[in-house]
Amino acid sequence: MSTDYDKPIGPWVRIFKPGTVHKIDAAELARWVLHVDKRVIVINKSGELPCHPSKDGPWSSLAGAVREYFGEAAAHLVFRLDRETSGAVVFARDPATARKLQMAAQERRYGKTYLAILTGELAEAVVVDQPIGDDHDSAVAIKSKVVASAAKGQTAATRFEPVARGGGFTLARVTTETGRKHQIRVHAQWLGHWLVGDKIYGPDAQLFLDFVEHGWTAGMAERLFLRRQALHCSEIDLRQAGVEQVFRAPLPEDLRAFCRERMGLSDEDCARF
Repeated sequence: MSTDYDKPIGPWVRIFKPGTVHKIDAAELARWVLHVDKRVIVINKSGELPCHPSKDGPWSSLAGAVREYFGEAAAHLVFRLDRETSGAVVFARDPATARKLQMAAQERRYGKTYLAILTGELAEAVVVDQPIGDDHDSAVAIKSKVVASAAKGQTAATRFEPVARGGGFTLARVTTETGRKHQIRVHAQWLGHWLVGDKIYGPDAQLFLDFVEHGWTAGMAERLFLRRQALHCSEIDLRQAGVEQVFRAPLPEDLRAFCRERMGLSDEDCARF
């Protein structure tokens, strides 16, 4: 199995080697499987792998790896996550289920719950309902921002609920009423509690451009604290989508290690969320 990291420099930081492609193998994918039945496959994705197929072979993306591992070329990715977001991802195994879940996704007849590690200690639960639009002033083409009115963007609402605090960080449970691009990350930045590891919406978007050019560095580790954005889809509720199940994905080791080492939480604490 190839990797795009060098040796660890701490329990939650690994050095990125530019020019390499992160791939997984069958044994690693097998450890990520949360649920399989005749209709769906549910995977607890890592924060190192894109969902969509790439030119670097089936084992360089989650969709490619799932189709290869299960021998199902038609396995349909329904509820995707960004590359650096870990957690529950759902694949439909037949066309009828795919259509049903796609319609539910469009109509938002499903629920997703995230866990995020925020910078700073959030005192109480808060709902951010600021509209979101493209950030045309940023050198990062994919960047969004809070805009003055919905006329200049799209309505958006995100709820942040602190479940643990320590060391200047907050582990928060996050839910959204809308599904805008980078919504949780944009609203966390607006709130003044950007996500640990967020190269675009963290302390300086230039870090993202530097990462693209040079890869992950020790200097970035000092400013971002974690190699990837600390965002994890911990639960997906498909009961209103016609699947009648709720799938839960445990917090991955990189985020548990951060919570232990930087926030003083125990593994038992992490397992409760």
